[in-house]
Amino acid sequence: MNPALNGSDPPTPAAARDLFDASSDAAVVLSGRGIVLGWTRGAEDLLGYPAAEAVGRSAARLAAVPEDPVRIAGIAERCRAGMGWSGLVPVRHRDGHRMEVDLRVSAVFRIRGDECFLLSARERRQRWSVGQSVLDGFLTRSPVGMAVVDRQLRYVWLNDTLERLGGVPREQRLGRRLSELLPGLQTDTLEGLMRKVVETGVPVTDYEYVGWSWSDPHRQHAFSTSFFPLVDADESVTGVCYMVLDVTERWNARQLLSLVNEAGTSIGRTLDVVRTAQELADFAVPRLADFVVVDLLESVLSTAGHGAWLTDAGPASARPVMRRAGMSSVREGCPEAVARIGDRVDFLPPPRDPGMLVRGEPTLVPVLDPSDDLWIAEQPDRVGSIREFGLHSLISVPMRARNTVLGLTTFVRSVNPVSFQPDDVLVAQELVARAALCVDNARRYSREHMAAVTLQRSLLPHALSGGTALEVASHYLPADPTGGVGGDWFDVIPLSGARVGLVVGDVVGHGITAAAGMGRLRTAVQTLADMEMPPDDLLAHLDDLVLRLSEEETGEGAADDGASAFLGATCLYAVYDPVTRRCTMARAGHPPPVLVTPDGRVDFPTPPAGPPLGLGGFGFETGEIELPPDSVFGLYTDGLIEAADRDMEVGMARLGEALARPGTDLDTLCRATVQRFASGPQSDDIALLLARTHAVRPDQVASWVVPADPAAVADVRTRAARQVEVWGFGDLAMTTELIVSELVTNAIRYAAPPIRLRLLRDARLTCEVADASSTAPRLRHARSTDEGGRGLFLVARLAHRWGVRYTPDGKIIWAEQEIP
Repeated sequence: MNPALNGSDPPTPAAARDLFDASSDAAVVLSGRGIVLGWTRGAEDLLGYPAAEAVGRSAARLAAVPEDPVRIAGIAERCRAGMGWSGLVPVRHRDGHRMEVDLRVSAVFRIRGDECFLLSARERRQRWSVGQSVLDGFLTRSPVGMAVVDRQLRYVWLNDTLERLGGVPREQRLGRRLSELLPGLQTDTLEGLMRKVVETGVPVTDYEYVGWSWSDPHRQHAFSTSFFPLVDADESVTGVCYMVLDVTERWNARQLLSLVNEAGTSIGRTLDVVRTAQELADFAVPRLADFVVVDLLESVLSTAGHGAWLTDAGPASARPVMRRAGMSSVREGCPEAVARIGDRVDFLPPPRDPGMLVRGEPTLVPVLDPSDDLWIAEQPDRVGSIREFGLHSLISVPMRARNTVLGLTTFVRSVNPVSFQPDDVLVAQELVARAALCVDNARRYSREHMAAVTLQRSLLPHALSGGTALEVASHYLPADPTGGVGGDWFDVIPLSGARVGLVVGDVVGHGITAAAGMGRLRTAVQTLADMEMPPDDLLAHLDDLVLRLSEEETGEGAADDGASAFLGATCLYAVYDPVTRRCTMARAGHPPPVLVTPDGRVDFPTPPAGPPLGLGGFGFETGEIELPPDSVFGLYTDGLIEAADRDMEVGMARLGEALARPGTDLDTLCRATVQRFASGPQSDDIALLLARTHAVRPDQVASWVVPADPAAVADVRTRAARQVEVWGFGDLAMTTELIVSELVTNAIRYAAPPIRLRLLRDARLTCEVADASSTAPRLRHARSTDEGGRGLFLVARLAHRWGVRYTPDGKIIWAEQEIP
């Protein structure tokens, strides 16, 4: 127990920290007779005596007062009782000067049977005191405004800062209330807060408000104020002290950020050009301006135009031809306007340079001068409006989106006496940029069919390759323009182990929504297939995606503008393995594939039927068939087999007849089949994907069962290298050894048996290691000090690509190398 804790008064927090921080204290050990037995370096620093002059001598000579035997005996008895003692004691330094120390005496302890006491001491330092002049200077020169009011809320004192903030001299403030001096502030609220502090004694901190003051009567300021009570000796409230800080910049930044965020939900809620322009004007009044006009190029408002009067190439030879698309004012009916909605306008702010639209540069006119020659000569109609309605400040911002000029938006102030500032220009630019993007979207939407056709052509594959496993051909025929562009798509996706994925799908609906949905689903299928998902799992993930896209498309915005919602799709996904000649497939509401064997027999293998994508809550199942070499395997959309004059079964029968032509070139067969079915007007898209199957020969595959023993790595590595050399790929023997070594070692160390290694010679050299574990491998970058962890990193560097796919029995880690 620290003896200092037994004093009469509990120590303060700061003192408590000092009591426990004894690292610099002077420490002395005394015998029961007062003889110094131990002397530390701290004692020497404190009193000036080296240990040689202190040890063995009486400690009485260190005291600066006469010896008090009674007091010393009382302290000794207290320490013998185990309680210790602490107090303030005057001592004398070796040079003779007197000093006071905080002394602590421990409970008695024994050394070789003799009573001993441990004393520790530190000098009592005089605390710094603040002079009245320093305190007065702090209060009067503080950057925070401060004042004291009495219980009747009358000023009794204030500092210089508050006098400058309010603009009211100190002599006029003293003895008067806030409401009598600054009516431009929220005086009722502020005095109510001060009155609450007087009544309850509870402080109020960081209350923010806005208003005007006499120091800057033409600009609104924001202030943060705190109030706390002043109490006397009997704890009764005698007045209120309050502090004021000008937080205008912080307030404006927060308000502007909130304004921009709110604009995102208020502007561009529909795909209508004129409505979007009006939404911009309505939103900016009166938040930013008192009068706003939005003028758009005639080509933007025209459904046939492209809205590209100006581009980054430079200005046109003539002034832009614009029409008034939206306007709003704090005055009913917009009496300031010299043109109405739909009128042709040619307004450009001084100096009326059309190049500002090309460059996208905003124009700020802090003070409008109607007597300026530029206004009188070129804008005479607007001069009268400026004078009549007191228009005094202007910002003009070009509307641009995707390097295309769309128009010009002008903001004007009249009722608001504060002129526009550079910060207001930034806000105006952000609002116009958001509106411009919405206007451009609406402009593009007006040419939906053209955009949908372009989008669909760009999203469909331009070249298909089935590797050595499949010979593929495809043909796509869009629907007639009257039917609208649909969402049919197809793809051929190379997979690991020489396998190939085949997919065909059809998005419900027509137009740009269906085309965009097709692109999303095709990209999603490519991504999911690259993750080596089996067909049923892939369709389940695709179903979740369609559900999410449908929720987005059927939101309130889509319903308002009449866009067709992306509600669902059908899909068939198949994976062909040329090693086993097996084809695994699953379908979601899609017609079954067609199979024509080499002997001309036609079949429609029917995998378990699944619901269309987008319904949710249903599972998908896989079916598996064997495809003989040189078989023709076909995937198609319903537009090929359905028409007004035939049902699906009739169409499937006709399709089988059209494909049962052995020996025909695949491209010719595909094109001729589509042309046969599309002899007349077509209300739906047609997509046909044909694949002629090939098989991997047995001499192109080598496999070994690997014992779950680290000693087996060397043997299997040697066998793999030897096999690669037999195939004539000696240049790949060393890298193959390294890849086999790393993959097999990882399987033995971290996975479960059985473990199997397979080498496959196809378009690339593939190494596969299968195990019974479903734990996913993780590529990590080992540090220079790590002894391991570089296996998969080496595989990734040596192989052209690598990955993992899961099987019902575990997983397969594979790595491919380019064949020289």
